[in-house]
Amino acid sequence: MILEVAHLQVKPGTINDFESSFRQASKIISQMRGYLGHELHKCVETENKYILLVKWRSITDHEVGFRQSPQYEEWKELLHHYYDPFPLVEHYVQIKLEM
Repeated sequence: MILEVAHLQVKPGTINDFESSFRQASKIISQMRGYLGHELHKCVETENKYILLVKWRSITDHEVGFRQSPQYEEWKELLHHYYDPFPLVEHYVQIKLEM
């Protein structure tokens, strides 16, 4: 499993519209092959700062399957105009810890 972590800075004054658009966009991403789940978290200290966590079966499911799909164009249309600067996106794997 791959965890995609996106740091989102939403333009001031657009937070309500962003959250509404994100609800629509959630329907798009949840239909993608290799998608396992996602969460959007709003920062407590900084009003327009969010973090998006998306679980994918593989990095290819995200980078190729989603990002090169027609559905990604819809996603971009709904969300990308809210960001300034453009989000930093990284991928993580879980480290198994023995207790």
